[in-house]
Amino acid sequence: MRTRRWLATVAGLGIVVSACTSTASSSPSASVASAAPSTAAASASGGASSTAPSVEPSSNLPTAIGTGEGELDIIVWGGYAEDGSNVKEYDWVNPFIKANPDCGKVNVKPADTSDAMVSLMQGGGGGLYDGVSASGDASNTLISRGDVAEVNVDLIPDFKDISPFLQSPAHNTVNGKHFGVSHGWGGNTLMWRTDLVKPEPTSWDAVFDPAKMEPYKGKVTAYDGSIYVADAAIYLKAHKPELGITDPYELTQDQFTAAIDLLKAQHPYVGKYWAGYADEIDNFTSGASVVGTTWPYQTNTLKASNIAVKAIVPTEGMTGWADTWMLASQAKHPNCMYKWMAWMVTPHVQTQVAEYFGEAPANPKACAELDKTYGSYGVKDFCTLYSVNDKSFYDSISFWKTPQTNCGDSRGSTCIPYDQWVTQYQAVKAGS
Repeated sequence: MRTRRWLATVAGLGIVVSACTSTASSSPSASVASAAPSTAAASASGGASSTAPSVEPSSNLPTAIGTGEGELDIIVWGGYAEDGSNVKEYDWVNPFIKANPDCGKVNVKPADTSDAMVSLMQGGGGGLYDGVSASGDASNTLISRGDVAEVNVDLIPDFKDISPFLQSPAHNTVNGKHFGVSHGWGGNTLMWRTDLVKPEPTSWDAVFDPAKMEPYKGKVTAYDGSIYVADAAIYLKAHKPELGITDPYELTQDQFTAAIDLLKAQHPYVGKYWAGYADEIDNFTSGASVVGTTWPYQTNTLKASNIAVKAIVPTEGMTGWADTWMLASQAKHPNCMYKWMAWMVTPHVQTQVAEYFGEAPANPKACAELDKTYGSYGVKDFCTLYSVNDKSFYDSISFWKTPQTNCGDSRGSTCIPYDQWVTQYQAVKAGS
């Protein structure tokens, strides 16, 4: 098997990549003096906010990026900060250091779930972290709590080339104020072992219908994160229209109860709940898991290792992620974080990340290189296969977002907030 698993194995230690030199760069002399938040902080607790982000007037944003502070500390999804250790040709950390010797060390803290990211970022990163690659179910919580700072996107040279629908999305832009830079996006697909699961599934009923799960009892897998409740809601939206679900993240009590009941019914058939991608790769390799939700990352790795798997978008649709690089409000190295955000949306880096992780890049200028294939995980006509420029496909995905009390429509504040999602899903996994 390819060694992409290594990143998760040392998740507790993180990756440290250092330069041999730490000389100053030719960055503008004006510096990012502070990463102080321009948000109205909500709760200081580790849980998600149940109200929509409230934003105060903009602080004095930096007008230039100053000399780097010597290092960078970031929280990432596995596969978002590769240094060539896993697959040689996928390395954008060492070139970043070479291009920015004033940011000569990159310390990487992988996180397996958005819940973990929200917890690590408490208190604006606590002075420990400079930024995070947050998904939509974490980003608005981080904005509301004041854990991330507003950023000046004019300092990101390639920002203008990001897909228009990702320049000011609701998950990172509030009242016209940007709290990060879009990175990439994709969907949570259904994967199965083609040599063990017959016939081929076409629906999420493969993991929610007891009759369909029975032949694979104990070998069904589900995502460990509480946001997985939305996957159950997607299924119910299609199969129980009488519930009136319109948005899988905006669930009233009856709708939420139905989703939790569906997950409780699924529980006896689940052998493994996966959080780390390496766990799911191992389980599908061994046959401990044979069908369940996944990311393209795992599918690509398994196929590269000649494991017989296939993944599809089921008939009911799917949930998905749209990730953002965000600056911690208490960052000790804000200049280096700005440089990292700018680096991560350059076309060549976007090409590497998109191929390696298996996601659509935020910057479609990467398509010129992607469509020709860059590395061993490349596929011809990548951007067509991943619908990179197809806004209608983007709009069809139910992207992760923070469930809030306010339903966002005429139902008012009758929806179930995320803290209850966390509590109830923990109970599901415990079998209670």
